[in-house]
Amino acid sequence: MNEWNLDEFSSFIENKSTGFVYFYTPLCGTCQLASRMLQIIEQMVDTKMGKMNLNFYPDIGKNYSIESVPCLMFINDGQVVEMLYAFRSVPYLLEKIKEHLT
Repeated sequence: MNEWNLDEFSSFIENKSTGFVYFYTPLCGTCQLASRMLQIIEQMVDTKMGKMNLNFYPDIGKNYSIESVPCLMFINDGQVVEMLYAFRSVPYLLEKIKEHLT
């Protein structure tokens, strides 16, 4: 999963894209586990996914009311449709992602 900057995120939204953005912070242990889970899932699905270190983009956190990290933002046609904070397991996360791809 590629690290996105503000321009890439803004372009993703403005172009009415569909996919996922993973928000994390590097010192968050749960985020490290969630990152590994997403790396596995990324090999199983064909969709646009990016990740962003929320420490560098506090305005995104405020604008989208991100409550905590890890956070997986589901975006459909440039609109945020869901925010996921509890990743639980790879199978659970895969099912959530597949729900948004259909």
